[in-house]
Amino acid sequence: MSVIAGKERARQRIFKLNPNVFFLGIVSFFTDVSSEMIFTLVPLFLSNVLGAGGTIVGVVGGLSESIDSILRIFSGWFSDKIGRRKSLALAGYSISTLVKPFMYLASVWGIVLAVRFGDRLGKGIRTAPRDALIADSVTPGERGRGFGLHRAMDTMGAAVGLILAAVIVYTVQGGGLQLQLKTYQWLVIAGTVPAVMAVLLLIIFVREQPKDRSTTGTNLKPTSMRYYLTGYDNRFKVFLTLMAVFTLGNSSDFFVILRAQNLDVSLINVVLMLVVFNITYAAVSIPAGILSDRLGRRRVITFGWFIYAMVYLGFAMVSSTWLIWLLFACYGIYYGVVEGVAKAFVADLVAPDKRGTAYGLYHAVLSLLPASLIAGWLWDAVNPAAPFLLGSGFAFLAMLGLLVFIRE
Repeated sequence: MSVIAGKERARQRIFKLNPNVFFLGIVSFFTDVSSEMIFTLVPLFLSNVLGAGGTIVGVVGGLSESIDSILRIFSGWFSDKIGRRKSLALAGYSISTLVKPFMYLASVWGIVLAVRFGDRLGKGIRTAPRDALIADSVTPGERGRGFGLHRAMDTMGAAVGLILAAVIVYTVQGGGLQLQLKTYQWLVIAGTVPAVMAVLLLIIFVREQPKDRSTTGTNLKPTSMRYYLTGYDNRFKVFLTLMAVFTLGNSSDFFVILRAQNLDVSLINVVLMLVVFNITYAAVSIPAGILSDRLGRRRVITFGWFIYAMVYLGFAMVSSTWLIWLLFACYGIYYGVVEGVAKAFVADLVAPDKRGTAYGLYHAVLSLLPASLIAGWLWDAVNPAAPFLLGSGFAFLAMLGLLVFIRE
């Protein structure tokens, strides 16, 4: 038994896992309550309140997400180098919390981009170290369960945030198709509170995890970034390549929200559809993680990408409102099947002392800038169905590649 495993078993476990997993899940829960209230309706704020077109929505959604993804490489590498994860995670959560209230003052799309950039800057700093801390806190046979629990709690926070958003929307403006400025400002005020709570919970309850040196055979800590960026298993490299193919068609979820409104779904129903999305996401995450521990990650991820391809094809062709509800539910199933399992797969494929950098590389590949810019252009230049047809095609290609080129 490794030193890490012995110490981990000595601590009181929650849901049969290291307490870090649970408390990081709680932190993500409150953060997502906040983020869903403030940022989920940003595409409608840009379109309805500020009068921005699809291209601007693509720039705001894609550029902010790309900065986030690229920064994760450096934060992950730095957490590997210094051997600490919590301090970087805390810095990231704190930055996001500080910038969120400024959305109250947004009057042009450039301000929205700046605030969104700050929020994604914080997420870019925190995500890879946080994921590495989760991986450090569980044994190999618990990775699927651990990441599944974290994703479930994170996503339940999103569902709660959207329910609160629906209450605010209905209270301030009732039904109707268009988002109003006053409604959005109330969302920002209410959404700031849980963000502050998340930071406080992280400070108090999450503990740095001691590193297990048994897998490296040395106590000397490499300092060269070259060390952390090279020497990966070929399967990890292939997996990143296939993720890049998938991501070319994986535009910002801003376009899913715009598509619902484009099909004449009222604002309150768009929010409730997002609640359904997050509930299915949360419900599926833990079972999918446990299933991947037993059957292997590759099969589960392949199934999830197939669901994504069919959902995007559905968004391109749908015309009935009840089918839009079904597509949002199935979209949540895709996220629940893939998100946590893919992160567990990364931990399977890399050495423990390179996990932070590996998660940074993984998230960098998930950069949504090219996909969102392409989607925005297709939305304006062709039609609103075109971005979804493109996304479905790339998902099928990535799915086939995963089946052919990777073995567990």
